[in-house]
Amino acid sequence: MTDAPLLIPVLGDQLTPDIAALRASDRKDAVVLMMEVADETTYVKHHKAKIAFILSAMRHHARRLRDLGWYVDYVRLDDPGNSGSLTGEVARAVDRHRPRAIHVTEAGEWRVQAMLDGWSDRFAIPVTIHQDDRFLCSHAEFDAWAAARRQLRMEYFYRDMRRKTGLLLNADGGPEGGQWNYDADNRKPAPARDLLMPQPVRFRPDATTQEVLEMVAERFADHIGGLGHFHFAVTHEEAMRQQRRFLDEALPRFGDYQDAMMTGEPFLWHSVLSPYINAGLLDPLALCEEVERRYRAGKAPLNCAEGFIRQIIGWREYVRGIYWHEGPDYARRNALNATRDLPGFYWTGDTDMHCLRQAIGQTIDHAYAHHIQRLMITGNFALLAGIDPHQVHVWYLEVYADAYEWVELPNTLGMSQFADGGLLGSKPYASGGAYINRMSDYCGTCRYDVKQRTGDDACPFNSLYWDFLARNEKKLARNPRLAMPYRNWAGMAEKDRAAIREQAARVLDALT
Repeated sequence: MTDAPLLIPVLGDQLTPDIAALRASDRKDAVVLMMEVADETTYVKHHKAKIAFILSAMRHHARRLRDLGWYVDYVRLDDPGNSGSLTGEVARAVDRHRPRAIHVTEAGEWRVQAMLDGWSDRFAIPVTIHQDDRFLCSHAEFDAWAAARRQLRMEYFYRDMRRKTGLLLNADGGPEGGQWNYDADNRKPAPARDLLMPQPVRFRPDATTQEVLEMVAERFADHIGGLGHFHFAVTHEEAMRQQRRFLDEALPRFGDYQDAMMTGEPFLWHSVLSPYINAGLLDPLALCEEVERRYRAGKAPLNCAEGFIRQIIGWREYVRGIYWHEGPDYARRNALNATRDLPGFYWTGDTDMHCLRQAIGQTIDHAYAHHIQRLMITGNFALLAGIDPHQVHVWYLEVYADAYEWVELPNTLGMSQFADGGLLGSKPYASGGAYINRMSDYCGTCRYDVKQRTGDDACPFNSLYWDFLARNEKKLARNPRLAMPYRNWAGMAEKDRAAIREQAARVLDALT
């Protein structure tokens, strides 16, 4: 190593051995800096299991990089002298190593990118920020796509990503099977109990992970969740085992039941791979290419393969593009002027609404819930109740192991809470109890009656749904996708509308 090496900071969601900054550097002439810092664990109060997953994965990744020949300077959270911030630790590393320059891969979040942008002036040495090419679509490419359109709809972006990658295209360059999107085939309700459902691999914590778990339990005792269910993969090899489990056992039925919800079954046929993809342990494009191979080999139906690939190269890339295109003010948008505080049961699961108790309970246990639970249970309730969307955003960022702001914020603020006024979604994802009853078995054992709108036993989602439409009528009534529910509302007798709104007021009053 030279007297003045390159310094290469690697962040906690960059656990990829050929991340751009490493790929552009010579391992014989570089110091890789990895940092566990207090600021990144507490800027929101992350779930204990989320913190443990990321820190353990970072420690294992440092070992992998050393095995590949890199010199790694690793700072632990409890090391003496730890400054508590990324910039502070880079400053200390600059003092230790006297590097001639810093090379780093762009950050995933505005907050962290602002730090990177300030390093050149702060340290008076050259800083090169490499594009994160683990994503298919660069910021500039998305901005160009957005500039050419009046509406930024995911479906058309997704088709462009299919063309760019060649995934699920036929010989003529058109979509496999004759259509781009098979979502209509992916809405089967909760299946019968006697079907054998696959389960994710449950990884036994090794000594490194156990050390992290003990530190997290002590240091973050007041954060949500526990560590008794900790089962995450923390290495690339373990993440690949879960990838194979999904491909072999769950992918063939993933599409059919990807919107279904079942009591006591948090995973169903979902991949449970998003934490590993977002942290960098898995390659999202390579995963999609393997899903396509499974389809072409007759091992997975087209609706399952297309539905999964759409989530990765379509939705995941699209929300990242929205996040960076819209800028930091996006986090404070509140198109529906929702101001109510998030109810306390979001941190405890202590509610008589069985669907919420299930979704929140498994979130507390596993730092995981699948996308329909997030959208149509916890998100739907917050939307109907008029909860402050920024509070909802912070909660989602805290509680899920796969939640980084670039992916979580547009999903929460835009799709779930409609707080961007329809930039991301063409309508609010609002529903009463009927949808939950159709797509789950939750309602059958709930203390509330999903068919009642008013009365002590009425499902709270029902009155809140109509109250949501009524109080937002000036903003939403012209939305063509809401024409039918507004006609139904207008067709109700005045006394029935009044009774529903009185019921909703009682439900909302009880939240406080």
